[in-house]
Amino acid sequence: MPCRSALLAIFLLYAAVVGSRLVHAQEIILKIHHPLPPTSTAHQKMLTPWCEKVAAQSQQRIKCQIYPAMQLGGAPPQLYDQVKDGVVDAIWTIPSYSAGRFPLIEVFELPFMTRDAEVASKAVWDYVQQHAPSEFKDVKLLAFHVHGGGLFHMVNKPIKQAADLRGLKVRAPTRQTTKMLAALGAAPVGMPVPQVADALAKGVIDGALLPYEVMPAIKAHELTKFHSEPDPSQPRLHTSVFIFAMNKTKYEALPGQLKQVIDANSGLALSASMGRIFGEADATNRKLVPAASINVIAKEEIERWRKTTQSVTDAWVQEVSAKGVDGEALLTAARALIGRYGE
Repeated sequence: MPCRSALLAIFLLYAAVVGSRLVHAQEIILKIHHPLPPTSTAHQKMLTPWCEKVAAQSQQRIKCQIYPAMQLGGAPPQLYDQVKDGVVDAIWTIPSYSAGRFPLIEVFELPFMTRDAEVASKAVWDYVQQHAPSEFKDVKLLAFHVHGGGLFHMVNKPIKQAADLRGLKVRAPTRQTTKMLAALGAAPVGMPVPQVADALAKGVIDGALLPYEVMPAIKAHELTKFHSEPDPSQPRLHTSVFIFAMNKTKYEALPGQLKQVIDANSGLALSASMGRIFGEADATNRKLVPAASINVIAKEEIERWRKTTQSVTDAWVQEVSAKGVDGEALLTAARALIGRYGE
């Protein structure tokens, strides 16, 4: 009959094997899909650090596999459905790439709505919780944020006044910026950001509305020569809303402790952090272009643009009101939230 020490050794070995199997069984792999290259701000400074933080706080029970540049297939407008349907576990993208699908969130994409990315990102998070939760009921929301504001990056000439835009083909990221460009006299061309470099290189477009932040990821600073931004006393020309979301079934299947880890790394604070990161990247990447290639659109000209594009805001109010919600009240609420957080 085995001695007591031998039995103890066998028991400890068995316990170790069973324990390791339990730990392994509880390990969660999150497949995260997004449209930009691994050199992008989103990949390097937001998604990768988030994954590292979640892994550490979960004792390595939650790990990520990040797939940049649509490596898992599909096109950027399909990302929301990919996470909703469980094709992937999490996504980061612009929901407005699916034109008209999320009309309530578009209030933050109207012309001249925001000035500061961190402030506006907090406002977007609160706005969705209070006024538009039904638009995103099919996913587990982790964060919303905006970028620091789009500006004109042009191939052949700077934009100093609205007349300079007449007839030019300019990339527009969202439905509302398409309307804004049309109101200013340009010929808007809607496309997700991954398509911009090829469109610039082939002359499909004369320029693009982009933040400085994304320039190096798509080499826009190498493909354009003139950069036109509004007077700093004025709001940004436009911004785009980004979503970071998880498959709801995947989240709900997590053990309670792991849900707590996800919850602790989502929400208002994460939204603010992402907005701040994008704003800081704007300042950094602005230095990639020669100072002489940047022109500031005069305050008086921007004020004229704001009057010209008021029709875009009015049309949004009418559109969402026709769907049974109070568009004017939503616009007021969005502006109030931006004001609450510091603008």
